Amino acid sequence: MKQIVDGIRDFQAGVFREQQELFEGLAAGQHPEVLLITCSDSRIDPNLITQTHPGELFVIRNAGNIVPPYSAGSGGETATIEYAVKALKVQNIVVCGHSHCGAMQGLLNPDGLASLPVVASWLANATETAEVVRDQFADLTGAELLARTVAENVLVQLRNLQTHPSVADALAKGTLKLHGWVYEFETGEVTAYDPVDEQFAPITQLAAERLGMSLSNPA
Repeated sequence: MKQIVDGIRDFQAGVFREQQELFEGLAAGQHPEVLLITCSDSRIDPNLITQTHPGELFVIRNAGNIVPPYSAGSGGETATIEYAVKALKVQNIVVCGHSHCGAMQGLLNPDGLASLPVVASWLANATETAEVVRDQFADLTGAELLARTVAENVLVQLRNLQTHPSVADALAKGTLKLHGWVYEFETGEVTAYDPVDEQFAPITQLAAERLGMSLSNPA
């Protein structure tokens, strides 16, 4: 904790003072264009990866960057998505998976979650991911299997997003696009799902018009 407290002190004395006008402006409200849904993994820093400032990203983080399908009893993820789309009027939603994801590793090896029953229950929201990988990629193993699982899970969560009424309505009106990304820690590479070629490709190589999906089915 000492490192964290020291960091706060440095922030207040340095960063805040240098950008005080920015931070004071944030008190007037927020107007993010993007809702980013990513994993809780400590190795991901959304603002660092995207080089964005406070107020530019609205963020949901949880184990496995999961979006539970919509239901009347849905919790924090559902409320945050609804608020982002209907109140903040975000124009883009990104689901961002990452390499070496522990949640996806747990999905592939459920026996290892015996001592984590709540985690196991949460990962039930990614059951479709496990089924897709088992049915279509049975020949893969090890790191290759995990990487494929991470990518397929992004697509599954994009489909789950579309069960949310606020998202479905905005997609129908053409005011919202969905994006699927995978971030690789060890290379800094970010790949994005290309709905034209139906595969992931380096985001920096994709033309802007091919980024994002306003389609009814992103997979």
